[in-house]
Amino acid sequence: MIDRLLSDPKVMQAVSEHALSEDMPQDIAAAKARRYAREIVPSFSVFTYFGFAIRVSRFLSEALYRVRLGFVDDTSLKAVDPDATVVFVMNHRSNMDYVLVTYLAAERSALSYAVGEWARVWPLKQLIRSLGAYFIRRKSRNPLYRKVLARYVQMATEGGVSQAIFPEGGLSLDGRPRDAKLGLLSYIVDGFDRSGARDVVFIPVGLNYDRVLEDRVLTKVDPDGERRFEFKFWVFLGFIQRQVWLRLTKKFYRFGYACVSFGRPVSLKGFMVDHKGPSDALTEELGLHLMGKVKQVIPVLPVPLVATALCGMPDGCSRLELKARCLDLLKDFSQAGAHVHLPDHDQDYAIEIGLRILKLRHLIDETEGAITLPAQQRHLLRYYANSVEHLLPQK
Repeated sequence: MIDRLLSDPKVMQAVSEHALSEDMPQDIAAAKARRYAREIVPSFSVFTYFGFAIRVSRFLSEALYRVRLGFVDDTSLKAVDPDATVVFVMNHRSNMDYVLVTYLAAERSALSYAVGEWARVWPLKQLIRSLGAYFIRRKSRNPLYRKVLARYVQMATEGGVSQAIFPEGGLSLDGRPRDAKLGLLSYIVDGFDRSGARDVVFIPVGLNYDRVLEDRVLTKVDPDGERRFEFKFWVFLGFIQRQVWLRLTKKFYRFGYACVSFGRPVSLKGFMVDHKGPSDALTEELGLHLMGKVKQVIPVLPVPLVATALCGMPDGCSRLELKARCLDLLKDFSQAGAHVHLPDHDQDYAIEIGLRILKLRHLIDETEGAITLPAQQRHLLRYYANSVEHLLPQK
């Protein structure tokens, strides 16, 4: 793949243009392109993916959460052309998204992810590359780098590689699904052969959690500042040590539910028939359409449900008042066609689970039957409420 990239006419032209614009020898520019190609192209290992990664992802997912499969449009999914390139398009709630979707898609396919620079640290870098993921410099505006990346994505798509992308480009800081960034989508659209035999099928995927592992970190980041998250190995090790200790002392509770829903597939060929126009306009319309489909299938879980109710109620409300508000919200979600996961199909039980998780995390206090919200934790409640706010009917 690296050799194919470097001998690709479009990449060779980009190398010549880079050498000319930077006033450097051609071979130096070519060496830079080779460095980019080696950085981007994954070194997929079948054994590492199917023998190791899937088992680890299953263990982590089930150890931390009660994993549930939400809404699935079985009829539409079964109708997807087996020869089509499948691209899963997902909202980005947590870095657990990679683990969770790898686990749920394990029986069908290996997925190639686009991973940000945060994971280019030892030993994650080597592991992630062997899992078929490729690193991207999200903020790079270098034309040569962008061309090498674009041609890799296009070659992988032409070759039928199943992919998983997060159009938002990063984790949501306030819990709300964000607008699509069009980088990877534009590469796929620009390289698509409308007359070719292979279609590209986008499958909308909605993920949600009762607890996002990084919620406190994300909500402290200045949304207008630099989005920089460093992987700190010792912090990660401390988290693992604490979870092991809680298990040994039998004080561990799983972090509630994690749920994934799969929406109706979107054929790129069919979309192009219905939406004619310049490539840029087409990509923008596709991004809006896909993110709209993703938002529709984000599941409503117990914690987001209870958090939504609490954010609209005065301090000191009773459990009875809270339950009444939650039941009203459930009717609103149902009216809007949202997909609600009710454990054991029991509304009261779902509300109790949401309350228990929030109390265990000290996000709410309950004294003499009155529920209060600590001022320093209100932003976290709003963070979880924001994940499903868009599913409520507009009033």
